[in-house]
Amino acid sequence: MLKAVVFDDEYIVLQGFKMIDWAKFGIEIVATATNGIEGLEVFEEYNPDIVFSDIRMPGLDGLNVIERILESKPETICIVFSGFNEFEYVKRAIKLGVTDYLEKPITIDMIEESIKRIIEKMNQQKLQSQWELNKEELLEKATLDLLLSGVKAESKWRELFGQIAEKVISVTVLALTEKPLYIDRDPSYHVVSLHNGEAHLLVIFHLEDEIAGLFQEIEDWSEQSKVYVGAGRTYSSIVDIEKSYKEAKQALRYGTFLDEEWTSFDDIGGDMHLPSNLSKQEENILFFLRTGDEVGLEEHLELFINQVKTERLNPQVLEREILKLVYLGIEVARGIDKDNDKLNDYFPHLEIRKLNTKEEMFSWLKAQMELFVNWSNNVRQLTKHISVSKACAYMKENYSKDLTLQEVSDYVGMNPTYFSLLFKEEMNQSYIKYLTSFRMERAKDLLNKGCKVAEVSEKVGYHSPRHFSEVFKKYVGIKPGQFKNTV
Repeated sequence: MLKAVVFDDEYIVLQGFKMIDWAKFGIEIVATATNGIEGLEVFEEYNPDIVFSDIRMPGLDGLNVIERILESKPETICIVFSGFNEFEYVKRAIKLGVTDYLEKPITIDMIEESIKRIIEKMNQQKLQSQWELNKEELLEKATLDLLLSGVKAESKWRELFGQIAEKVISVTVLALTEKPLYIDRDPSYHVVSLHNGEAHLLVIFHLEDEIAGLFQEIEDWSEQSKVYVGAGRTYSSIVDIEKSYKEAKQALRYGTFLDEEWTSFDDIGGDMHLPSNLSKQEENILFFLRTGDEVGLEEHLELFINQVKTERLNPQVLEREILKLVYLGIEVARGIDKDNDKLNDYFPHLEIRKLNTKEEMFSWLKAQMELFVNWSNNVRQLTKHISVSKACAYMKENYSKDLTLQEVSDYVGMNPTYFSLLFKEEMNQSYIKYLTSFRMERAKDLLNKGCKVAEVSEKVGYHSPRHFSEVFKKYVGIKPGQFKNTV
C-alpha cells in the first residue's frame, strides 16, 4: 500500500481528506502537518510515496517544502493546491516537478480524480520500467547465447536487438576481473555487460569505425583501479563473437599472470596451433605447463584424471584422451624451443600401447607432464637472457615498422605466448610496454629536433597520428604537439 501525507493549515481541509476511501486506491494517509517545517519533519519520519500540500502555510510555504522533498527524493508524487489562482505559482510548481495542481476550494471529487490520474501515471511508469528491465535482461541473455552458441543464436539475437543489429559493423569482447561502475553511452557503440563464470564480460558492438575512445577509457580505468582486462580481437562478422570471447578469456588469464592490467590477445600471441574445443582442465594443464608452475600443473592433472574416471571411458577412448593431452604438451614444448632434437625421437603413441591398466596410463601421463615442465624450466633458465636480449635488439632495430609479437617471437624461435611470458619474467614488463617505451623516447627526440607530429608518428611505427597522439599523451602526460611547443 502506498503511503501519503497531507500538509495544510486549515482544519476543514485535513478533515475532508479523512472522508475519502483511500483503501480502494491502495493508499494510506499516514500523517498530517499544519505548517511547512512540521511537514518536512513528517516527510523525513514517514518517507511517503505521495505528498499533498497547500502552497500558503505558516513557517515555510508549500512550494519550498516540495522543492526540498524533491531534492532528497525525486520520485515522490507531489500534488499542491492553493486558493490563489496565480500564474507564477503554477509555473513554479510545474518547474519543480509537481504531478498535479488543484485550485481551492478542493472537493472530494477533485481529489479522487487527481488520485486516479496519479495511479494511472504510476502504473504506466511501472510498466515502462518493467518493460525496459525485461528488455535489458533479454538482450543480455541473447548476447550470452550468441557468445556460447554463435550462429545458432544469431537470429534470436537480431530479433531482440531490433534495428541496432543492422547497424553493427564489428564486435569485440573484453573479459574483466571486476565490472566497471559506469560505461559512457555513445552513438558509436553499444555495450552489453554480462557475467559468466568468474569473469565479467563487456560485449562491445561497434556501430562506427571509430568508437569514441572507449578502449582507452577502460584501459585507463583498469590501471587506476588495478583491475585486469583481457581483450579479444575485433571481428566484422557477428558470429565470430565466440572467437573474441575465448580470446578475451585467454588474454585475461595470461594478463593476470603477467600482472598487466590491460592485455590484448595479440599481446600474448594466442595458441594458434591448439584446438579450440579444449576442456577447462586441459586448458589449465597447458597454462601451468607453459608458465612452469609445477604445483598448479600437478593439481590440475589430478582434476583431469578424476574427471576422466567419472566418465567411465573404455580403454580405446581413454588412451585417445591421454594421448591428446600429451601431444598438446609436446606442442607447448616445441613452442619453447623449436629446434629441440629430443622431441623428434619421441613417440608417445607407441609407449602408451605397452600399458595395460588405467592406473598405468594415469601414472604415465603424470610422468610425461613432469618431464615436459622440468625440461621447459631448464630451457627457460638457459635461454631466457639470450633470447630476450636478442629480441630487444631486434625491436630497437625495427621499431619503425608495424612490429608484431608474432614477428619478434619468430625471430627468437619461440611460441609467441611463451615468449611474452619469458620477456615479462626477464624484463619485468611486457614486450609491448617495452616497445612502446622505446618508441616514445625516440618520438621525444624527433620532436625535439623539430619534426612534425605526423612525420614522427610514422617514423616510430604508428600509421595513425591519432593513435600515436593518444599513446604519447598517456606516456608523457601531454600531446605531442604540446610537447613540441615546450621545446
